[in-house]
Amino acid sequence: MAFTSAVITFPGSNCDRDMAVAIEQVCGGTVHRVWHGDADLPDNLDFIALPGGFSYGDYLRSGAMAARSPVMQAVVRAAERGVTVLGVCNGFQVLTEAGLLPGALMRNAGIRFVCRDVKLTVENNQSLFTADYDAGQQITIPVAHHDGNFFADDATLDRLEGEGRVAFRYAEGVNGSARNIAGVLNDRGNVLGMMPHPERMIEAAQGGSDGRALFESVMRGLVTA
Repeated sequence: MAFTSAVITFPGSNCDRDMAVAIEQVCGGTVHRVWHGDADLPDNLDFIALPGGFSYGDYLRSGAMAARSPVMQAVVRAAERGVTVLGVCNGFQVLTEAGLLPGALMRNAGIRFVCRDVKLTVENNQSLFTADYDAGQQITIPVAHHDGNFFADDATLDRLEGEGRVAFRYAEGVNGSARNIAGVLNDRGNVLGMMPHPERMIEAAQGGSDGRALFESVMRGLVTA
């Protein structure tokens, strides 16, 4: 089975090429580059990625305007059909604004842009995105964001934790996120949003390869399904 994916580009995206290269190198297959103004997605997609950046200059709220782009209606429909969707950094913000994930990403505690490698703990290794990690494994992935402070009410946070939908947690305080949550899954498990950038850690030349297993997990899970 060939692996077919799409990377969405919004005005202000700046990690779309990084994401496409990571998918090409790790997963192979065809990577479609899709403009936010397109009303439709390519047929027979296995994987959709919403990359990092500053879509629409982060006006209103980060990701709020991008979530209303024409292509997002197609992304929502695809996710509801079970297509695998990954949102990284600004992509995570877009997924929450589009209603595909719970919670919201607010301004970092301390109101500072954070750009550095951080330690993450793999909280759930039973998902399509994390199967190649060990539960409790500590990995290093870079972050680069100003609005990565994950917020949800206590009932939502309890539900996310109780249902195993916290995929990654910061091993240290990074941005003020509730319960140090760095990445969450939807209830079906086919949508993941995370603030750290796994596409920037797929080979030694980038300083480490801890992000590679995420893409390998997706590829293996989808191709062998």
